[in-house]
Amino acid sequence: MTRLSTTFSKPHPAFVAFITAGDGDTAANLDALVAGGADVIELGMPFTDPMADGPAIQAANLRSLGAGTTTADVLQIATDFRARHPDVPLVLMGYANPMIRRGPEWFADAAAKAGVDGIICVDIPPEEDDALGPALRAQGIAPIRLATPTTDAARLPAVIAGSEGFLYYVSVAGITGKQQAAIDSIETNVSRIKQSTDLPVAVGFGVRTPEQAAEIAKVADGVVVGSAFVDLVGEFGKDAPARLQELTASMVAAMQSES
Repeated sequence: MTRLSTTFSKPHPAFVAFITAGDGDTAANLDALVAGGADVIELGMPFTDPMADGPAIQAANLRSLGAGTTTADVLQIATDFRARHPDVPLVLMGYANPMIRRGPEWFADAAAKAGVDGIICVDIPPEEDDALGPALRAQGIAPIRLATPTTDAARLPAVIAGSEGFLYYVSVAGITGKQQAAIDSIETNVSRIKQSTDLPVAVGFGVRTPEQAAEIAKVADGVVVGSAFVDLVGEFGKDAPARLQELTASMVAAMQSES
């Protein structure tokens, strides 16, 4: 059993919380998410051209890069998190350039040493799995793939093949934080995906409130929230941890009341 498989085998849907590494006091913010009850932490690797992300996470990337955050810093944040939270799954989410510029084997080895459980690389499609996937699997790190409303029956097998940990269903055909998919659409697509795989399916993009999280928790194995947390970091700075913990706790409570 891995940390991810253990988490997704619990009797309630997993709550996956995202923040950007290097944006504010990341260690304190991560600890607040865990204290609030987050089941999985998704840590964004700042990048200059985050094509899948909306204004909130774009701004977080700029704040982080402006503070000088490097890939080495992200890996150190992960290492320190693992020391403080040995049982909480940690997933890095980002883009190909920082992950493969020194070679996929270097990145996979460094991520494994940092205690990372999974990697979401937004801009490496399944057809180019060789760019990173084999190196991650060799280190026991789950390559987590993205499915979208436009992932049809012809392409879904390619998305599922080689994906591990969980499948991330992007509930809108667009960028993070800007739109909200109808629950009927989410239910239909999650059901369709689950007919083709035993992997847990977590739903994200556009989930901002406890009410939305609770609705999605009825039909999915996990719910991912990012922009709502990133907004709090941007607005409250050093005072963000208390706000993050409060929002996490409200999301988790709403989800578990429906499960």
